[in-house]
Amino acid sequence: MCNLYANTLAPTLMQQLFAVSTMNDHLGNAEPHTAIFPKGTAPIVALDENGERVLLNTHWGFVLPQVSKRTGKPIRPKAVNNARDDKLRSSSFWKASFTERRCLIPASSFCEAKGRNPATYVWFGVTGEAARPPFALAGIWRSFAGNYGTDYRELITSSMITTTPNALVKDTHPDRMPAILDPEDYEAWLTAPAEDAFRLIRPYPAENMAIHQQGEDLKSDLGGL
Repeated sequence: MCNLYANTLAPTLMQQLFAVSTMNDHLGNAEPHTAIFPKGTAPIVALDENGERVLLNTHWGFVLPQVSKRTGKPIRPKAVNNARDDKLRSSSFWKASFTERRCLIPASSFCEAKGRNPATYVWFGVTGEAARPPFALAGIWRSFAGNYGTDYRELITSSMITTTPNALVKDTHPDRMPAILDPEDYEAWLTAPAEDAFRLIRPYPAENMAIHQQGEDLKSDLGGL
């Protein structure tokens, strides 16, 4: 499961790549994100109530409230940041968001850890002319309003879709990888009926991917800057 990725794209580049007008860019003075962890700030491309593309900052991970087993009081919630493709249409936790609220998650790389004590951090991306060619992960989003531990918060939350790994990723993570979308599928992912969108979820071709860097203590993709 992917619990770490990077988005080092400038907002103006995201506007261009994902056909978002300047007026619909709500990221503010966004700086490059070399390491996005669950509960971190995750920019997405979604559709507003008028069907126009917008850039939004989100909380990475759907909020799952928790209470202390010892005291019964609210504690910091979980952030469920990966949605398995085989659960999207059957789980009540994901189904409505997949049907009604799909999004693109801009990225420059994603990371999987291999082994433990110490782990090797492997940063994957797509091939292209740039050092870290941009791409989009298949995502879903929903709003949250309620107790976030001991505080009340109103959030837009997002989660990325995971699928079976290709040959390149499988050596590091044998079970799952984030679903990377082909650029020609961006519009269909955002607007098509759910069954048609589901067909777009598949392992990205290994020959179109690369390992950008790997090693211990590489919990951010500084090479993307």
